[in-house]
Amino acid sequence: MKSIIKNIKENYKLVIVVLITGILLGWLLFHSSEGIAPTKETAEIHDEYEHEEEATIWTCSMHPQIKQDKPGDCPICGMELIPLESMDSGDEDFDPNEVMLTESAAKLADIQTTKVMKGNPEKEIYLQGKVAVDERNMAELTARFGGRIEKLYVNFTGEKVNKGERLATIYSPELVSAQRELIEALAIKESRPAIYQAARAKLRLWDLTDEQIVQIEQEGEPRLYFDVLSPISGTVMKRHVTLGDYVKMGGPLFRVVDLSTVWVMFDAYEEDISWIKEGDKMEFTVKSIPGKTYKANTQFIDPFIHPKTRTAKVRVEVSNPEQKLKPEMFANGKLYSQKAANTQQLMIPKSSVLWTGKRSVVYVKVPERENPTFLYREIVLGPLAGDYYVVEEGLSAGEEIATNGVFKIDASAQLEGKKSMMNPSGGSAPVGHDHGNSGGTTSEDDHAAHAMETTDEVSVHAMFEVGGACEMCKDRIEKAARSVDGVSSAEWSIEDHILHLSYNSKKVKLVDVHKAIAAVGHDTEKVKAPDSVYNNLPDCCLYERLSYDKPANAIKTDEFFVN
Repeated sequence: MKSIIKNIKENYKLVIVVLITGILLGWLLFHSSEGIAPTKETAEIHDEYEHEEEATIWTCSMHPQIKQDKPGDCPICGMELIPLESMDSGDEDFDPNEVMLTESAAKLADIQTTKVMKGNPEKEIYLQGKVAVDERNMAELTARFGGRIEKLYVNFTGEKVNKGERLATIYSPELVSAQRELIEALAIKESRPAIYQAARAKLRLWDLTDEQIVQIEQEGEPRLYFDVLSPISGTVMKRHVTLGDYVKMGGPLFRVVDLSTVWVMFDAYEEDISWIKEGDKMEFTVKSIPGKTYKANTQFIDPFIHPKTRTAKVRVEVSNPEQKLKPEMFANGKLYSQKAANTQQLMIPKSSVLWTGKRSVVYVKVPERENPTFLYREIVLGPLAGDYYVVEEGLSAGEEIATNGVFKIDASAQLEGKKSMMNPSGGSAPVGHDHGNSGGTTSEDDHAAHAMETTDEVSVHAMFEVGGACEMCKDRIEKAARSVDGVSSAEWSIEDHILHLSYNSKKVKLVDVHKAIAAVGHDTEKVKAPDSVYNNLPDCCLYERLSYDKPANAIKTDEFFVN
């Protein structure tokens, strides 16, 4: 080190000369380059580079409100940002309302599509009913003449009798007098035949047979006791008299029914009646006869709606030779209906439809796009056929629509200010409130108050858990929810037991829907069903009861406004 310092001191003049020379050469080189005009190619490359640096904006395909001047990850979902211009299409037919997603975004959102096809609308309708007597095979025996019950051959209700078998014996003074009139008329039969015929007709009207009348004429003495005979073979359903009773003319004696065939009367709700017609196939089971499935065809549909239950009776007839089916037994039926037999109609899965109560919306996939692209479209729906809607207007066979992740596509359209379910005219993106708070839950009353301040007509979407186990539960839960005035739609999932509900918060409170569902036997997050109602549910509907250790206001809600 000492030797190096010593050499620098000895040659410091040479070092200074070298430094000054280097500075002069550098100044000459840079000064001359400023005076040289750039070539055309160099200028274009330079301008293009600067334009690219200035114009490239990075955004998220799922959250287009995110815009950054450099690449990176989306601060909301963590997806990799993409250049904004890659979201647009260079197609001349490009619609500004198209919602374009990247392949990764579509996969993350679990977007699924299906083609619109024609089919025969079919629906399985679950009905509940009771076994009833075939009214055509019923006989009501009344007293044709007054008298006293002297003998009773039927001692209890439910006893089986054959046609012509004696049920009781009656002593009737009136009948004795009528017989004496016949005997006296017999003596003047040749001279006064009209009187004779009138006496015979009177006895016939009192239910005496011709053999009995001839026997009276031959004996020449009136009979004091007469038997009451069964007009049909069957079972004594009702016994109105006992031994020694006095009966008046027209008084009830016995009711006999033939149970070799029975009716099963099912209750059909108003919304299902249009699907049911005479001749539809039906299967039903009876809880007291496990493992047995009965098959029959509908024979009659009641033309009247019951004013309280809002149902109409649907009747089927079943052969019952062993009389295992007994009146008043409960039956659970499943009816197979075809709305338009032997016709083909456009049908789409109900999961593809966004419904606001006023509009039905689907997202149609735009063909020949590099990335998955969808376009908002309003359609007119026909009846619901199981898991499918019949489409009246708005779609054509062969078009491809989104069937899963539809809400996510619609949310993206709303954020971009394009046509969407709640913004059918497009324009600026709607300004909403944040549901992402992590500090607690928002009460339904706060949501409703905020909604009423924003618009005159409000549709609130709520999700909450409802206990259930099968398709019959699904049908019962959805009908109970829709029975509340102000509820526009209700859909319950068998897989996760979550009910998706749309209702007008100005007409109904959410707790009223909870109570309506609990009243038919299904626990909700807020209201427990009565044990007596739950225990009367069919075996297939007996679900695991919900626990109530959750906060009373732990209900997920989401709101949207209907213009």
